Amino acid sequence: MASHSNQPGPGAEGLGEKDPPTSFQNPLSEISPSPSPSSAPAPALVLSNSGKRIDQAGKKKYVKQVTGRHNDTELHLAAQRGDVGAVRQILEDVDSQIMGTLSGDGDEDDLNAEIAEVRACLANEENELGETPLFTAAEKGHLDVVKELLNYSTAQTVSKKNRSGFDPLHIAASQGHHPIVQVLLDYDSGLSKTIGPSNSTPLITAATRGHTEVVNELLSKDCSLLEIARSNGKNALHLAARQGHVEIVKALLSKDPQLARRTDKKGQTALHMAVKGQSCDVVKLLLEADAAIVMLPDKFGNTALHVATRKKRVEIVNELLHLPDTNVNALTRDHKTALDIAEDLPLSEEASDIKDCLSRYGALRANELNQPRDELRKTVTQIKKDVHTQLEQTKRTNKNVHNISKELRKLHREGINNATNSVTVVAVLFATVAFAAIFTVPGGDHNDGSAVVAAYAAFKIFFVFNAIALFTSLAVVVVQITLVRGETKAEKRVVVVINKLMWLASVCTSVTFIAASYIVVGKKNEWAAILVTLVGGVIISGVIGTMTYYVVRSKRSRSMRKKEKQAARRSGSNSWHHSEFSNSEVDPIYAL
Repeated sequence: MASHSNQPGPGAEGLGEKDPPTSFQNPLSEISPSPSPSSAPAPALVLSNSGKRIDQAGKKKYVKQVTGRHNDTELHLAAQRGDVGAVRQILEDVDSQIMGTLSGDGDEDDLNAEIAEVRACLANEENELGETPLFTAAEKGHLDVVKELLNYSTAQTVSKKNRSGFDPLHIAASQGHHPIVQVLLDYDSGLSKTIGPSNSTPLITAATRGHTEVVNELLSKDCSLLEIARSNGKNALHLAARQGHVEIVKALLSKDPQLARRTDKKGQTALHMAVKGQSCDVVKLLLEADAAIVMLPDKFGNTALHVATRKKRVEIVNELLHLPDTNVNALTRDHKTALDIAEDLPLSEEASDIKDCLSRYGALRANELNQPRDELRKTVTQIKKDVHTQLEQTKRTNKNVHNISKELRKLHREGINNATNSVTVVAVLFATVAFAAIFTVPGGDHNDGSAVVAAYAAFKIFFVFNAIALFTSLAVVVVQITLVRGETKAEKRVVVVINKLMWLASVCTSVTFIAASYIVVGKKNEWAAILVTLVGGVIISGVIGTMTYYVVRSKRSRSMRKKEKQAARRSGSNSWHHSEFSNSEVDPIYAL
């Protein structure tokens, strides 16, 4: 390690990777010279590479000094070499170095607290990879160094993870350092449940790497570790079986035989994983634990036989076919048997042996199988699909028919309204001419308002038929106005008011005409005015009475149809009635 400057701060931080150590040197052995009475700087003590300084009441300052590839401290390097003497020396020298910085009159309790704090900081210091000296010793397998560092570690230090997500126990389990795993578990048994990358536990990592002693040690502390799986759903048995670690598979199954049935997120059991590997002994162990797992398919319909055939594992295929539970003609999701898969393999000795073995046990191709149940299932499914399609089509057709009928009714109403308007205009014209004719008779009028030609027979004929024309035109206006109806509720209310006003206007016009007729014909021909009164009264009252009757009847019929529709909805009926499309044809449309 390059010697650090006597000046604290940047001078100490400027050293590192470019100046590797040539020999071991205690970082605590170099202390800033004692300050002169005229200088104020505090003595410096090498502590860490974190870049932080500890300043207690302005008495002491500790500055960092680092070395090695990853900004390792001397304690990291000593732990990496497994030099327990150097580790012990670095930690013990803290006592003498701190004593050298005190004036001699300090409290002993404060001194002990200061020493403990500095030692803890040294033991817990991390390098650029987030590794503590304890982590480095556990990774390299230096048991004595681990024991020494545990004396100065806390629970937080022991469980601290590096940048890759491993803690000291996890890395020791990964490397198979059983004694270190034992010591760390004795220190804190809860470390066995810490989670590393991909949600893997120390048990899963040790089982994957094949470290049997570590697996047994972890299981002896906590069997519930078997229940924890990785983020992809694979547990320790899946991974040990895939790698062919016989002793570990045996140890895991001895703790929980039902573990053989556990599946990952792809629906694969440990047997699916085992047949991908080379170990037939692992396959036998799994089948001894539960022979029925040979029938379990994954999410793609692959049984262990399908997977072993695809991987060209001849010995494992033979082992599976000896089982009575094996279905040699099981189908995958893509409708293939094991024989179909074997025939798709590239030409090789293994592929030929597998095809021969499958044929001896009665394997068939998928197209050779008699599948009445599957065919029936397909037929039923197709029928259901067709019925559903027909129902959807019928629903769409009904909707289209309903829309067309609405358009037709709209066009029909518009046609009626147009015809009504035309007839009404003509009727109003006739009524206007007839009303004006009574006051503009040929020959003029006497001073009393009676017509000069009132005594003539021709005038009497004109008078009677002119009156009939007037009353008839007013009756037509009343009828046509009554037939008009609005689309919205607001329009209907307006039409109702207009109808009643038109009825009143027609009655008033009739009364006016009758009153004027008595003046025009004079007293001598009063009988003509009486005749016109009778004719007009009968026409107008008859029309208004008839319209009133039909309006009341229309209201009642519409009310009944509304109740029928509500009853049909409550009964859940989805049928549609012809009356919806033909109201305009069956029942006349009357304005309310």
